[in-house]
Amino acid sequence: MPELPEVETIRRGIEPVITGKKITAVHILETRLRRPVNEGDFEKWVTGQTITGVGRRSKYLLLNMSNGATLLIHLGMSGHLGLFAPDAPLDKHTHIIFDLENNIQVRYRDPRRFGLLEVAPPGAPAEYASLAGLGPEPLSAEFNGASLAEALAKSGRAIKVALLDMRVAAGVGNIYANEALFAAGIDPRRLCRDLSAAEFDALAAAVKATLSRAIAQGGTTLNDYRNALGEAGFFQLELAVYERDKQPCLKCGAVIERVVLGGRSSYFCPCCQR
Repeated sequence: MPELPEVETIRRGIEPVITGKKITAVHILETRLRRPVNEGDFEKWVTGQTITGVGRRSKYLLLNMSNGATLLIHLGMSGHLGLFAPDAPLDKHTHIIFDLENNIQVRYRDPRRFGLLEVAPPGAPAEYASLAGLGPEPLSAEFNGASLAEALAKSGRAIKVALLDMRVAAGVGNIYANEALFAAGIDPRRLCRDLSAAEFDALAAAVKATLSRAIAQGGTTLNDYRNALGEAGFFQLELAVYERDKQPCLKCGAVIERVVLGGRSSYFCPCCQR
């Protein structure tokens, strides 16, 4: 699943190419995504509009239109947003195509069809249903040890489970929660209420550092993730614990363990993480 670093990598890849360009046509080849695509919204709010900027909120890409509308794109489990020449062969599972005036197509491909493309009318994005209730961006100044402590100091949940709560932090993701907890030296099974202020500080800093490193490496490619130009990421070469169960810890040599918390696999070193 594309997580925050992968989505941010795609954003950075498409922004300089499509900003300032008019969408001349939208071709909807498949409407059956996570929620049915409303073709009328694309005709009303997107076709003929100029893209004024490309943002990101959590794992959503936000394409801002000259009329004030915003196109929200969530890649789901297997979605990919890429840049193509109009005459490039059409990959299987390509569901939506945007023709731009610079003779480039933006294509959305999604084998599992669990992604989401929808249009927020002018002035609506901040309050739009898909974005409502999201917590602070993990890379923002609003996300820090104090904000984590305020949200979680009384919680009886495991810290790994809480870190994946979108109301606590908007889009850390499973891979990066595992890696950040290792970097902070915190056992993913620890209850939030048992963490000290210093540990919350260390965890917030580790989340920021881990996500920043992953973005610098173009994200993590474990299966089929590719950026907007079809290139793989390289952060998988730096993974310390994720999917490394039964292998030696790169720091101390102990065997990495795996447990399931909140229905998600969690990986940790029993010696380095307390």
